[in-house]
Amino acid sequence: MTALDAVMDGLDIETYLVCGTEREGKDLALRLGHELNLGEVDIMFCEFDGYGVRVRLRKYIHKPGDPYRWLMAPRDKDEKA
Repeated sequence: MTALDAVMDGLDIETYLVCGTEREGKDLALRLGHELNLGEVDIMFCEFDGYGVRVRLRKYIHKPGDPYRWLMAPRDKDEKA
């Protein structure tokens, strides 16, 4: 089992992006998700302060109702982290 298989729901990334407007910051945040090969990400939080945005992105690994890999994969008792 990989570490990604053990993720319960999603991965969050929080960062600060320098930009001129909130809209530009959101566009940059979505591009960042693609540049990190995460595909489609959701913006969970975005706050513009005049210089840029503090933004939190979420990439869902398992959405509600998906088959959860962490339930299917048997864990070896001796498996080390």
